[in-house]
Amino acid sequence: MIFSRLTQRRRQRLRAQPFPNQWRDTITHNVAFFRRLSHKDQAELLGHVQVFLDEKRFEGCGGLEVTDEIRLTIAAQASLLLLHRVTDYFPGLISILVYPSKYLVEERRAIAEHVWEEGMVERLGETGRKMGSVVLAWDAVRSGGADPADGRNVVLHEFAHQLDFENGAADGVPGLATREQQLAWSEVMKSEFASLRAAALTGVPTLLDTYGATDPAEFFAVSVEAFFERPHAMRSRHPRLYGQLQNYFQQDPVEYSAERG
Repeated sequence: MIFSRLTQRRRQRLRAQPFPNQWRDTITHNVAFFRRLSHKDQAELLGHVQVFLDEKRFEGCGGLEVTDEIRLTIAAQASLLLLHRVTDYFPGLISILVYPSKYLVEERRAIAEHVWEEGMVERLGETGRKMGSVVLAWDAVRSGGADPADGRNVVLHEFAHQLDFENGAADGVPGLATREQQLAWSEVMKSEFASLRAAALTGVPTLLDTYGATDPAEFFAVSVEAFFERPHAMRSRHPRLYGQLQNYFQQDPVEYSAERG
């Protein structure tokens, strides 16, 4: 990644600014994993939050008024994906749209060959690559931050999609530095994705959410959720997948996991 010197200096200044105590208290209260990070990682994450809040626009939907609590709770969870890495802060993302709760969208989906069904469906979040937006339900954001071990986190899921977009396609492959990394990633992910699809078809219980069997992009997103929220189980049951995500994120969530058992 190549950033302009002006952008680099601006971001350095933002990361170096004192973090307001009231903001830190909000993150500590609302985002459980933050309390388990080392002091060094906490400081790095708060620096990323400063940049994130400066560069991204928040918009309330469905009558919701965006508050500092909402902005901070979202930014802190998204910034977990940035720790220890050179980052351009989700470059395709411009705005975060926040609803109070589940929201309805019109969806058209194939139910048979050449047969389509249209209707309204409920969602907790979605990502629009072309429009540069992430949509989130605030109650899901809040519950995801409060329970870091249930395997589900809408912020991690949707912002994993933003990382996926960094290579120019929604294909389950984030920006990887070398050809060797790309080949290793592809080999592991294809095998793991095929296993999840087979389990979903046969009803075999899985650690990964079977929504990940939809396509490689969703597989990457649910894998990121499990990596950060169920790292002990994932490392035990999917060691190769865990290893690829550990190499990419430059983190080992086992070190600060709230996972039990």
